[in-house]
Amino acid sequence: MTTAPPEQDSGQESKFDRASSTIERFGTASVVFAILAAIFGVTFAVVTPPFWGHDEITQFGRAYQVAHGGILPQEIEDSRGVAYGGDVPKSIDDLMGYALRDYTDNPAEPGPMVFEPGRYSDLESAAISDEQKTIWFTNTAAYSPVPYIPAAVGIWTAEVFDADVGTTILLTRLAGLVAYLLIVAFALRALRERRVQWLAFTVALLPIAVFQAGTVTADTLTNALAMLVSVLIVKALFVGDNLSKVERAALLLSVLTLPLCKPTYILLAMLVVVVPPERLGLAGRLRWLPWGFAAVGGVMFLIWTKISAPTTEGMGRMRPEKQWYSVVPSEQLKGILSDPIHFASVFGQSVMRRDHEWFAEFFGELGFAYINVPATTIVACLLAIVISLGVAERMVATQRRTVLVLLALLATVAMIYVTLYLSFTPVGYFIIDGVQGRYFVPLAVIGFAVALRWFRLRLTDESGGLSMRGPAIAVIAATVVSLAAAVTRYYTFVWG
Repeated sequence: MTTAPPEQDSGQESKFDRASSTIERFGTASVVFAILAAIFGVTFAVVTPPFWGHDEITQFGRAYQVAHGGILPQEIEDSRGVAYGGDVPKSIDDLMGYALRDYTDNPAEPGPMVFEPGRYSDLESAAISDEQKTIWFTNTAAYSPVPYIPAAVGIWTAEVFDADVGTTILLTRLAGLVAYLLIVAFALRALRERRVQWLAFTVALLPIAVFQAGTVTADTLTNALAMLVSVLIVKALFVGDNLSKVERAALLLSVLTLPLCKPTYILLAMLVVVVPPERLGLAGRLRWLPWGFAAVGGVMFLIWTKISAPTTEGMGRMRPEKQWYSVVPSEQLKGILSDPIHFASVFGQSVMRRDHEWFAEFFGELGFAYINVPATTIVACLLAIVISLGVAERMVATQRRTVLVLLALLATVAMIYVTLYLSFTPVGYFIIDGVQGRYFVPLAVIGFAVALRWFRLRLTDESGGLSMRGPAIAVIAATVVSLAAAVTRYYTFVWG
């Protein structure tokens, strides 16, 4: 009978020990998230044609502006009226123009949506030109520079290596993905000793979140910071654990940055004041530190809102030509205040006519190909969510604090609808237009935590206890199936 050499046994044992040590240090959900987010995020970044992400043309335009020192919205000349934008290299604008025409005018099924793949190769292999072109991006000019910091790093990296057009876009996408991976992995690590980590894991790996992390968009950093804030509030408020000094610092910093990424989620960041100070490791006068950060975050939010307010006048140019001048925020606001019953009726019409779309989009409507993820993906995601909810700990937040969180969530949802009613919906339109299911993803973890606080049912095994091995494997497997099915469908429709 032969045995393996001692060196081989020792090497295999060493690898196993290192893997076990990594999982123990960072938590299973954090490690598996990092692996899956990297695999599927890179896959989406590679298989998604340039500028086919959500508003990726205008998102890249703003990112390029920020990377070259453009902090404030820049008004540009436009025969249609008020407009904001900036300059990009002509070679990038050429690819933008081709991509826009390609995803706007698709061949009928079963033909692939990409009409001429070779044309993309030609345009992507071009060098970054010295000649600049001014492009329109009023919708993203309203965003502060903060959510574009990762994308700007990607653009700087591409310029250092004198990358061509295609490599520049890919590096910009991957820089956002790295930011999403690092921030969310850190958040999941904070819950490594708690079963509710699997709920955050499931939300963080929703196909729409991974797709956006693999394309150029302000939503990448927004989603990551919203996940970080949500997880740390769940840990400190709903689970009842104390935050470490690093976690406390991360939470307070997010209170300043999240409202600057997307003002709609300011109340999510402000929930830091609901957390008991002792859970943050604060005592004495330091107990008021969260209120100070919340106040500063609120002031920064108001300042940027004032700066970006003029851009709303040009938002109508995102609509069909006949509706260019039909979006009038001041008139819409006047209508809400003078006839709130009519606004409530419009909201009701919106829900009755569009809620099925928002539901599907919560799991994934992938970019401007407008490809909904398959039923397999939605069923797998729901299975993962149900299991992760069923194995979560009992939430210990007080009734009063839970109600405050719920009110903040409801107010945030209201802000989403009101914002789109003011800035995107034509006056007199029958619904609130522009609402998408992906806007509710940043609220999911906190929303589920509120539900878990009041709904006490949990899963147990035959003995009345609970082993996490089986549920964890099931959640991971369902998540892999959901992402694999989404990628497969996207590739099939886009490339054939």
